[in-house]
Amino acid sequence: MTDSTVRAGSLVGRSPAPSPQRLLAELVPPRHFAAETFDTYRPDPAHPSQAAALDRLRQAAAAVVGSEHSGGWLRRRRRGRPPALYLDGGFGVGKTHLLAALAHAVGREGTAYGTFVEYTNLVGALGFRATVEALAAHRLVCIDEFELDDPGDTVLMSRLLRELADRGVALAATSNTLPESLGEGRFAAEDFLREIQALAERFEVLRIDGEDYRHRRPVTDRTGLPDEAVRAALAGRDDATLDDFGDLLEHLAHVHPSRYGALLDGVALVGLTGVRPVLRQDVALRLVVLVDRLYDRDVPVLLGGSGEQGLFSAEMLHGGYRKKYYRALSRLGALAADGAAIA
Repeated sequence: MTDSTVRAGSLVGRSPAPSPQRLLAELVPPRHFAAETFDTYRPDPAHPSQAAALDRLRQAAAAVVGSEHSGGWLRRRRRGRPPALYLDGGFGVGKTHLLAALAHAVGREGTAYGTFVEYTNLVGALGFRATVEALAAHRLVCIDEFELDDPGDTVLMSRLLRELADRGVALAATSNTLPESLGEGRFAAEDFLREIQALAERFEVLRIDGEDYRHRRPVTDRTGLPDEAVRAALAGRDDATLDDFGDLLEHLAHVHPSRYGALLDGVALVGLTGVRPVLRQDVALRLVVLVDRLYDRDVPVLLGGSGEQGLFSAEMLHGGYRKKYYRALSRLGALAADGAAIA
C-alpha cells in the first residue's frame, strides 16, 4: 500500500512505504517548534548560562551559514573544524527550542534535524553508507535527545557523526532527560563525551541552567476512558483512527519504525481501546517510537482500557531504557490530556 492509497479509520490497516527522499525530507524540527527562532527564546536573567548559550548558538549559525560560501566541503574542512555543540541542561530549560532555532537560522535546505532514534532508524532503512552520503549534503545535522541506553546504537551514531564531521558538517546535539528528575540539573555531559569517545574533543559543551519553564510535572499515570466513550468520540470523524491496543502493537511489529511517521498521514486524532500494560520490552520500545511520532505531529490520543496506569512495568521504569519509557509516559500524558478535552 502506498502513501496515496492509505485510508483513515485504522492504523492497523496501514502499511506505508515512504521513499528514502521522504524519510530525509521529514528530518525537520517538530511541528510545535516550527516557528521558534533565537528571537523567541527568552533567557531567564536568573540563569546567565541561558543568554550565553543563545549568544554562542547565534555565532555558530553565522559560522555555518558563512561556510556555505567557502567553495564546498573540502575547502570548508581546510578552513577549520566545523562547530560541534552539545546543549547540556535539565528538563524544560529550552534545549530543543534552541536546537530548533539553530536549525531555522541555518536554513531548511542546509539542515537535517531529527531525534537520535530517527537517525538510527534511518540507518536501518537506508543503510549506513547511504545515510552518510545523504546527510553529508547538509551544512548542519541536529540530534535531539541523544540516547546512551543502547551501546550498539551509541557506537553507530558516534561513527556516523565522526564521518559527517570529517566531511565538514557542523553538529549540534541535546540529550534526553528523565522527566522524573525535574530540578536535578543536567544530563551529565561527562557521560555523553565518554560514550562518543573519538568525537569528544570536537564537541563544545554549552551548559544551560534553569528551572522547567513549563512549571509542571508530567502526568504519567492518567486513567483510561471507558472504551465506549472512545468509540463515541470518534463517531463520524474521517480524520481519526480507532484500534484495539493489542492489535496495534502486533501491527507495529510488521512496520519498520522509520515508517511510523507515514503511518499517521492524515490522522488528526487517535483512539485506542483495551489499553493495558505492555509486558515485553521489544513491544514497549516500538510503542515508544510511535508515541514520539504522535508527539512530533501533535496528534491527540484517546486512551481506553487502563490508560497509562501500569503501562510499563516497574522493572522497565528502573531498567536501562527507563529514560525512553518516562519520556513516552510524559508525552502520552500530554497527548491524552488533549484527547480528553475533545471527548
